[in-house]
Amino acid sequence: MRVTKPGLLVCTAIGVFVFLYLRNPSPEETEEEPTYPAVVECGFFPDELCLALFEGKGAAPQVAKFCRSPYGSKILAYLHTPGNCSKISQELHFITRPLSAEEGNFSLAYIITIHKELAMFVQLLRAIYVPQNVYCIHVDEKAPEKYKTAVKTLVNCFENVFLSSESEQVTYTSFTRLQADINCMNDLVHSRFQWNYVINLCEQDFPIKTNKEIIHYIKSKWNDKNITPGVIQSSNIKSKINQSHPELSTEGNIYVSPNERFKEEPPHNITIYFGSAYYVLTRKFVEFVLTDTRAKDMLQWSKDIHSPERHYWVTLNRLKDAPGATPNAGWEGNVRAIKWRNKEGIAHDGCKGHYVQGSCVYGPGDLPWIIQSPSLFANKFEASTDSLVVTCLERRHRLRTLKQAEVPVAPQWQFQQQTHFNMKLNR
Repeated sequence: MRVTKPGLLVCTAIGVFVFLYLRNPSPEETEEEPTYPAVVECGFFPDELCLALFEGKGAAPQVAKFCRSPYGSKILAYLHTPGNCSKISQELHFITRPLSAEEGNFSLAYIITIHKELAMFVQLLRAIYVPQNVYCIHVDEKAPEKYKTAVKTLVNCFENVFLSSESEQVTYTSFTRLQADINCMNDLVHSRFQWNYVINLCEQDFPIKTNKEIIHYIKSKWNDKNITPGVIQSSNIKSKINQSHPELSTEGNIYVSPNERFKEEPPHNITIYFGSAYYVLTRKFVEFVLTDTRAKDMLQWSKDIHSPERHYWVTLNRLKDAPGATPNAGWEGNVRAIKWRNKEGIAHDGCKGHYVQGSCVYGPGDLPWIIQSPSLFANKFEASTDSLVVTCLERRHRLRTLKQAEVPVAPQWQFQQQTHFNMKLNR
């Protein structure tokens, strides 16, 4: 990366500031907010800054705004030079062996829907990637061809990662989002890979827990059960909805569906629930979804409703005879950590980034809250807005993953340790 002399001076100044100021800020120093230089892309990544952000020290969130991680451009460079999978795997630090016997014997399937944040997708994939898992990637049909080509370059390097055989033009709150997951489920059950559970993600998610911790959570609390947080909507609740984002409305602690009246009665007299679009599902339940008459009729019925993915999974999982069903469950299940605007001051201390469609796009100041969450994943992130947030989480996640490993750690699995003492600038 080309760094000008002024840019180098700014980066050096920030590095010195991070080391001397943030590690042990005095109360007097943190009372006044200093003035910082314009945003630059630093040619180094100060791990001290990440540590300060996780600990919520002093002015760390403000300083973070002026030092961006350079990893995004490096990732894109690799994906636009196809034909060298060995280099991609090594230089992007993908883990290439199961890290324990327990993990090797418990495979997870992932469905990842993506459309724009390419660098973020790569960071997400390499964080959750292990060779015993399997990954179905659904690329939005309307994504640019250059984007699709780059994703294909990456996917072709791993036999357990593949593109969905059918692609949808996904529209927010529409049936196409649900159909995208169904498409991948069809591919997963017909693939040669064996897996125990499937988890759905989007490119704005990132793991808080390691692969081993996810497995432990499933085994300890949900063994052979599905996780679909949600509740039945009482018929006497009147929605107080904002028509632009009705799915975010609440009444007390009850989440209210935007579908006050369905166009048609649900098939088979099924009781409709409303819940999260995110899930952790057993393989047997997925096979049930794809073959059971009620599930098929429910899918057809869902084409005419708003945000059907918020009804479909939780409703089918409340059927008593569905494999792994949890008919008496409510909002249990720590699947996603999300800061909803209407829960500010109740469930969290406010969004330190900015709100989009009622949920927080995290900023550096949200990192202490994220890492303290019991959830498996957090949403939502925008690497194009603040790549440092994702990069700090990724470095922490990788350190925890390798610390838990029960096999020798290969050097290429480790991220380079970067501080202001060992800057490496490409002049």
